[in-house]
Amino acid sequence: MTTTATLSNKFQIYIPKAVREAQRWQAGQEFVFIPKGKGVLVMPVPELKQLAGIAKGANTKGYRDRKDRY
Repeated sequence: MTTTATLSNKFQIYIPKAVREAQRWQAGQEFVFIPKGKGVLVMPVPELKQLAGIAKGANTKGYRDRKDRY
């Protein structure tokens, strides 16, 4: 899917319907912009409930402890 959008004089970009539907993005959803070289990565900010259990089974060896904080 290749689509383009134009930056308005108010610095707004319209996200094409095909992209919104494919990603299931909704009006009012919050996004983060991550600079990547000459471009930018746009990702939705996850809701707290989506993060539950994300670190389950993670290796905690070598993880910083409060002892080394100021």
